[in-house]
Amino acid sequence: MTALPAATAKTLGLVIDLDTCVGCQACATSCKEWNSAGYAAPLTDQAPYGADPHGAWLNRVHAFEAGEGAESRTVNFPRSCLHCKEPDCVTVCPTGASYKRAEDGIVLVNPDTCIGCKLCSWACPYGAREYDYGHGVMKKCTLCVDRIYNDYIAAEDRIPACVRACPTGARHFGDLGDPTSVVSRLVAERGGFDLLPEFGYQPVNKYLPPRAGRNPTPPAAAAPAATVTAHPGGSGESGSPASEASPSERLFAWIDQMLSR
Repeated sequence: MTALPAATAKTLGLVIDLDTCVGCQACATSCKEWNSAGYAAPLTDQAPYGADPHGAWLNRVHAFEAGEGAESRTVNFPRSCLHCKEPDCVTVCPTGASYKRAEDGIVLVNPDTCIGCKLCSWACPYGAREYDYGHGVMKKCTLCVDRIYNDYIAAEDRIPACVRACPTGARHFGDLGDPTSVVSRLVAERGGFDLLPEFGYQPVNKYLPPRAGRNPTPPAAAAPAATVTAHPGGSGESGSPASEASPSERLFAWIDQMLSR
């Protein structure tokens, strides 16, 4: 069985903001594209346009409906390897193909020694391991280890492909072992949490919870109808400055407020 390092110099991982993730799948598709000719072998697809399409995806995004009535909302939940501090997927590996790096805590799979027994996928409670039927080996998120240390690409690109592609800034990358890092401060300020902490795997990746609901006020309630006072000349004068806007102007002001949240 594979042994874990006693300690790691860094604890690299992701922080994912569930409040701003819109479920656009940019992280999943950018990961697939970057790894299509990637670190070990391409992330293959089998019959992608057939009746039973399937293949290896290292990032997946799920959508859930949370709450009821006016408090309900859709929560988009990205899922990939969490690079746990105590990963059973590593310790159950009979060939040592699954391992955790001492220098940065990233969990990887060596395709040359992986025999595709799937023990790691059975041990992972997060469903983060992908068996590639085209190559007969297990694959998983590598935090784009071939990008983050690559001196031949621009400095701003030395982050995981999923983080680089996220249009809403919902994904953050850094050293979660450093309490002063941006990602560590985000976790502390926003109450970041572990996924399934009761299992004791100590996942490195953290999730930031959705913020409290901000239910919009209906247009009619947001801007009450103008109070008009009749004058002898037959003209009207608004009772307050806010009432000078027409109903359509008040509606568009409300829409602008909602879209600017």
